[in-house]
Amino acid sequence: MTLTLEQLRADVADVLGEEPADIPDDENLVDYGLDSVRLMTLVERWRRDHGVTVDLADLAERPALEEWGRLLGAAG
Repeated sequence: MTLTLEQLRADVADVLGEEPADIPDDENLVDYGLDSVRLMTLVERWRRDHGVTVDLADLAERPALEEWGRLLGAAG
């Protein structure tokens, strides 16, 4: 299954306990409650469900959906 920006948004919203519509593309996800434990949860989910391999540090350096979409090659 291809990882899309909307799937990224849904997964992030799920771990943060938010609605997907409340997660913007360009804002720092740390401001929404993303921490290292939640980030590790996301990375493991994406590895398991989508075969994505990504360095956790790369995601942590750029905690915004639009950046993650680029890093993960997510379809628009």
